This record gives sequence, C-alpha cells and structure tokens, in this order.
Amino acid sequence: MEDLHVSFIQTQLFWEDPQKNRTHFEAKLANLAPTDLVLLPEMFSTGFSMHPEPLAEPTNGPSLQWMQKMATQYQFALCGSLIVQEKQKYYNRLYFVYPDGQYTHYDKKHLFSLAGEQHKYSPGKALNIITYKGWRICPLICYDLRFPVWSRNQDEAYDLLLYVANWPARRTYAWDQLLKARAIENMSYVVGVNRIGQDANENQYLGHSIICDMLGQALTPEKLEKDTCQGVLLNKEALQKARKKLGFLRDADSFTLY
Repeated sequence: MEDLHVSFIQTQLFWEDPQKNRTHFEAKLANLAPTDLVLLPEMFSTGFSMHPEPLAEPTNGPSLQWMQKMATQYQFALCGSLIVQEKQKYYNRLYFVYPDGQYTHYDKKHLFSLAGEQHKYSPGKALNIITYKGWRICPLICYDLRFPVWSRNQDEAYDLLLYVANWPARRTYAWDQLLKARAIENMSYVVGVNRIGQDANENQYLGHSIICDMLGQALTPEKLEKDTCQGVLLNKEALQKARKKLGFLRDADSFTLY
C-alpha cells in the first residue's frame, strides 16, 4: 500500500512561446524535491490560446518529447496539457508521462464557451482512469471542474483527482470552492494546479493551486498567489479507512453517462 508524493508547479507562462516555457519549467524541475508525480498547468507550453493553427503540435511533438525526457531523467510521472493536432482536429490534450517515458492522455471534455474554445478545439469523449504506483488517478482539465457528473467517483473508480488549469482571477472564488467540493463528494484526494501572472488577453491569474484530502481539508497552504512548487505525501491507507468508515460513496445514486 504505497504512499504517493505529488507536487505541483504554480508559475507564470510565456505567451505562445513553447520553447521559453519548456526552458522555464526545466529549470524548476531540476530544483524540485524528490517526488512521484508532478503537475504542470493547462496549456503549459503556450498559455490558454485560441490560436491552435500555428501552435498545435503533432501527437509526438517537441513538448511531449520534452515531457518524456524530464520524466525519465528525474524518474517521476509528469502531467500537463498542451495544444495537439490529430487527424485535422485540435485538442486541449493532457499527457500523463510515466517515468519510463511511456504515456497516456486525456482530451478536455468541457470546452470553455465563454472564450470560444469550442470553435477551435474538439471535445474529448471519455475519461481515462490511470494506474500508477498502485493508485488510480483521474486527470481532468480546467473547465471540467464545473461539471461534477463528469468526475463522479462511481464504484470508487479512482483515488486521486487532478485538475490542470488556466483559471482566471475574477472567478477564483469558484475555483477555491469547487476543488474542495470535488474532494468531499468523491471522497478522493484532489490536486488543482493553476498558473499566475497575465496573458496577452489581459486575463489575470492568481494561482490558488492546492492539494486536498478526501474530506476537503487543505494539505498545502491555501490561496497561494506566488511562484511556488509544493508537494505532499498522500496516504493510501488513510483514504481507504475514511471511505470504509464513512461509506458515503456506497450510498450514492448510480447513473450512466451517454
């Protein structure tokens, strides 16, 4: 019953400059304390851009290759989303890269209509429950946070719920509340990583990245607004004991997603 050390990197992003962003994150990863899993923000290589045409990478593009290099070099799993083109479609795609360089992915289901994301990107169609070091992990992206049905932990399908995001400052209150709500209702550890700074569209980002336990209690400092790397050791036994003792997931309504 292995514990899992999870870390996130909350930092600024350089607008539509993949090489500069990769170099920026590479320096931070080099100084990171030993960990099992590292989360980067949504569209970590570009910022939240609605210009996929010049920015999209192929499925085996330089940012994925860079993630593989970092994961194998430091022997951790690395997770973050970027703009990908596949079969003439663009996706906001999260890659989960294992320490051996193998990878899997999740495509963002809920596209942010307020910014017109649905006009530029195609939605994902399925969840991807990842197994890593004995943990079942459900990775999601930003706007997915607002839709609890999509993350519903039926039959205790996962132990850890991840959100990578570019969540704007003016809706930070919702971010703070919803991350804790997802932890409580799913009796799952939750990690939410957000960026800081300002993008070219003058959107401000405050961060507020956090790691919560299965009862919604913060395991990292709350309302972080600075450039920071944070990590926590997650205890699988504590999760299982809480689920067994309280039994909330056993009492939940069942349903089918179409």
